[in-house]
Amino acid sequence: MKTVKGRMDESILVCVFYGPNGERLIRRGHKLASMLDCPLYILTVDPLPLDDFDAEKSSYIERWEELADELDADEFIIRDNEKRPSPKVISEVAKELNITQIVIGQTARSRWEEITKGSFLNMLLREIPFADFHVVSVARNIGAEDEEFETGVRCYLVRENDDYKISFAQRKDCQVEGIFFKEIGTDFNNGIFKFMKDNKIYQLEVTDDLIVKPEVVDECVGNETVSK
Repeated sequence: MKTVKGRMDESILVCVFYGPNGERLIRRGHKLASMLDCPLYILTVDPLPLDDFDAEKSSYIERWEELADELDADEFIIRDNEKRPSPKVISEVAKELNITQIVIGQTARSRWEEITKGSFLNMLLREIPFADFHVVSVARNIGAEDEEFETGVRCYLVRENDDYKISFAQRKDCQVEGIFFKEIGTDFNNGIFKFMKDNKIYQLEVTDDLIVKPEVVDECVGNETVSK
């Protein structure tokens, strides 16, 4: 039997996503709820139906449910098979439960993701102006692919004859703006250039400052296709 909370004018919602930091966020939310003696809710959102969750996702869900019982949370909520953006779903739940404070993890989005998709926190702030946010710093889980490249930097493509060359300075003859990820351990500008055109993300290989497949850029910017 759950204990009746003393303060009902405050309520905490913890938003968890898959990864090792979910438990940390839940415990932070529980600490806040205990200090305020108010209801605690835990929410996760997934575009897949629950029956399609793989073993890893299912194990996270089971652990979060156990933790919710252990910490006497008022409800653990799963919004599965959800096709809407997460901020809209979180906003809907927050309104339904009269949430006043939301705990989220500081997302590990790259600069490229921030440019193309926007800041997750900014989207939440627009959707949920009525709640206060607690952003908990989380450790980034760096995979093998991330370790191959340095942090992305803003970059531009300039056409030179039949090629496209990257430029770190914006010029009048720049054709495309994007993000360049340089390979770690090289003195040359080798790596990956990413840019967005018509809501589609393109990823191109760069060798010695030059785009390996310039014809892809030509198709995007409407230039005459180069012959290679």
